[in-house]
Amino acid sequence: MRLFPLISILLSTVNALAQSNFAPLNEDYYHRIDRYEIKSGRTLPQVFTTVKPYKRSDIIQLLDSANKLGVIESRADQFNLAYLNIDSWEWSRTEESDSRKPFLKHFYKKKPDLLHADIPDFDLHVSPVLYLGAGKDSRSEETLFINTRGVEARGMVDGKVGFYTFLTENQMYLPRYVSETIRSDSARGFYPVIPNEGFWKEFKDGRGYDFFNARGYITFEATKHINLQFGHDRFFIGNGHRSLIYSDFSPPAWFLKGNLKIWKLNYFYLLNQFTANVRGNAGGLTAVAGGYPRKYVAMHHISFNIGKKLNLGLFESVVFGSDGSGTFRIDYLNPIIFYRAIEQQNGSTDNVLLGIDAKWNAVKNIQFYGQFVLDEFVLSNMQAGTGWWANKWAVQLGGKYIDAFGLANLDLQAETNIVRPYTYSHGTPYGEYSSYLQPLAHPLGANFTEFIGIARYQPLPRVNLTAKLIYFDKGRDEAPYNFGGDIMKNSSTRRTFETDANYGNTIGQGFKNQVLFGSMLVSWQFRHNVFIDASVLLRKSESDAAAFASNSAVTSLALRWNIPARHFEF
Repeated sequence: MRLFPLISILLSTVNALAQSNFAPLNEDYYHRIDRYEIKSGRTLPQVFTTVKPYKRSDIIQLLDSANKLGVIESRADQFNLAYLNIDSWEWSRTEESDSRKPFLKHFYKKKPDLLHADIPDFDLHVSPVLYLGAGKDSRSEETLFINTRGVEARGMVDGKVGFYTFLTENQMYLPRYVSETIRSDSARGFYPVIPNEGFWKEFKDGRGYDFFNARGYITFEATKHINLQFGHDRFFIGNGHRSLIYSDFSPPAWFLKGNLKIWKLNYFYLLNQFTANVRGNAGGLTAVAGGYPRKYVAMHHISFNIGKKLNLGLFESVVFGSDGSGTFRIDYLNPIIFYRAIEQQNGSTDNVLLGIDAKWNAVKNIQFYGQFVLDEFVLSNMQAGTGWWANKWAVQLGGKYIDAFGLANLDLQAETNIVRPYTYSHGTPYGEYSSYLQPLAHPLGANFTEFIGIARYQPLPRVNLTAKLIYFDKGRDEAPYNFGGDIMKNSSTRRTFETDANYGNTIGQGFKNQVLFGSMLVSWQFRHNVFIDASVLLRKSESDAAAFASNSAVTSLALRWNIPARHFEF
């Protein structure tokens, strides 16, 4: 059944209301927004921050509320307020978005847009995308580089239908530790994939990678409170640096989304079509007749604002299409049903995940957050503490401290993530929680403990410093063992050093790998959405298995234009 073309036809008949596009996912951009809610010490109703991306119209409303609450105080905050208003000027209508001297009188009349149209029935914003960078890796004599060129466009028609597109062509040489991760996929029996990306091919005699990145969607306001969206993009659920529920680590994918925001409630329904398996070799991926096997993920997430400070969320998701033919179960289209009941009635072996998340703006400038994911468990075995392999869960705890110690625009964040062995894995490649052989949640997969510390400082309005320290202790696999760290491995092939892999499983079991990852990024925004980045990265990896032991020092300098910085933090 060809589901998504049918859905697109149905959606085209929707009689929608005034429409807003969404601000693309960008770690630094979204931190600028979220910090104002944390500074207020309350949950601001314009944006439910757990579900990203945000509508541009909602961002402007949140900024207006934050400004009225008096939390935008420093010179840097005032700059950020102006920057965000200019970036969505079609909603803020700020005069600051007007350029003093348009280029050749026709280009950049508005600071963010190469070209724009602004008439009652049509709104259009077109901008170039550029990412040019070079660097040095202590483990390689090759010069690292990234070369990205493309275009971004968004707009609205009749104030009812919004659209967005992003298209880039890319070549890059990656740090050695990233390339080794890619090449190790082939050694482990999988086809190599580039983190965050899909189809690729060799570049420069196999030393580099060449690929396209394409995202886009159409969006409608079905009613005042219900938004519908259809397209090809990423999402992120959570308030942390990582997400154990759903992250933007895997490549963009086809989706159908519905979102209800009313009163103190936000209800999010997402249906994705993912790639279950890919084919190729160390030289790149191979296109095949009929395309790669498909699978689907349906997800519900509901958030409640409780009082003025607490937000509580519940979610469930199901991965299905287990015969590999892309067969679609229409049962899961129901947006308000308990998936486990449907799964059991079908007699299927679909993979269902349940969980909760929470955000507490405890006092002004301080926020605590967390997630808990339950993949599968047997209560009696959990109570017995026998290390039963199918007691699969993940937990996240974190906190943010804005304007730390009274120093304006110094923001601190601490986070820990713990994931049991075999979590997110399944008995078939069509039930594991992945797409294009990449995790849908945490990039490390499973079987690890991780600690993250982040410091962000904006000493001058146009200058941002970001320091990160990440430590994780992960259990790795080497043939013929399956200790539960690689979620792409069939869970029925589990095998440990013990004779019985069903019991005695502990977090970090297998070939020990301790990684200490530190980075510093200095970013200067010298024009609107044009950044010069200087960065240094140190990575120390110790392991029982020689394949995972290495030390890296990577330095780089880059020019970015309308695109977020790339990070490989694993």
